[in-house]
Amino acid sequence: MQTTIGNIGKPSNAACGRCGHNASREINSDRLLAWILQRASARTSHRFEQIDPAVRIAVLIKQVPNPDALAAVMRVDERACRIELPPGHPLVASPFDEQALEAALRLRDQRGAEVKISAITLGPDSAKAVLKQALALGADDAVHIQDAALSEPDSHTSAHALAAAVRKLGGVDLVLTGRQAADRDAGVVALGVAEILQLPAVTFACAIEAAAGALRVDRVLPDGIETVEVALPALVTVSNELGAVRKPNLRETMRAARKPIALWSAADLALAPAQLVAKAMRTGLFVPRKTAQCEVIEGATPAERGAALARRLHAAGLI
Repeated sequence: MQTTIGNIGKPSNAACGRCGHNASREINSDRLLAWILQRASARTSHRFEQIDPAVRIAVLIKQVPNPDALAAVMRVDERACRIELPPGHPLVASPFDEQALEAALRLRDQRGAEVKISAITLGPDSAKAVLKQALALGADDAVHIQDAALSEPDSHTSAHALAAAVRKLGGVDLVLTGRQAADRDAGVVALGVAEILQLPAVTFACAIEAAAGALRVDRVLPDGIETVEVALPALVTVSNELGAVRKPNLRETMRAARKPIALWSAADLALAPAQLVAKAMRTGLFVPRKTAQCEVIEGATPAERGAALARRLHAAGLI
């Protein structure tokens, strides 16, 4: 790497009378240090703005059955390999995707109005409700992907449809989504989107903040927190450790009615026939059978019962 420094301290081109070397090489060290620090500070403070002065964030949101009430009302049809829900069961935004939207809103709190947030969902007519919720919370616009060919999408078709929507939006710097959907808990669609769009992916984020030309992300690990920095554009999945999400206020709820929701079909997204074909087939779905067995350890004294317990645990291979 070559570094050129010019006209610092305005050195003369005359030769030094004592040793004869060129005086233009003599640079005041204090001025040189100040100049380097000034240039470095300018690059750091403006690097993010030079790369992308107006940041656009796409938040992927999925509508799911209300997980708080799911276990009490759902029925598993093992022959059809599907979950049956009673009519009128409430559908909500996946809680992890709500965390992703909250992360986007916090980034806008950091950066100001220059951050534009677009919410994207794939689903039937009812899925529009989660987009309205996102708009009421502060998203600027929304995209609803709906097509008969995508009525029962798997991870493969979902990833292609969502990636195509992000691509069609254009100029997206950051894609945010939940760490997994709260219905199937697979956690693969987001990484599929990152692979299709050739974006670096950071998973299980619990904190995100804008850095110089990048994002600084805290990741949840089994035994701690890892901090990484990723250049934009990128995709980040958000975990529930991000914290509480905000609630819509009356002003934003009223404004949401005037915000646009685009309706895109598979044809609008230019999806190829192969991208609409499911690659995975569910071959089994069942509620695990739980069994419990209780064994009473006998003994005349606590010492005898303790010894008998130890022998029983040893026989079972537990100690």
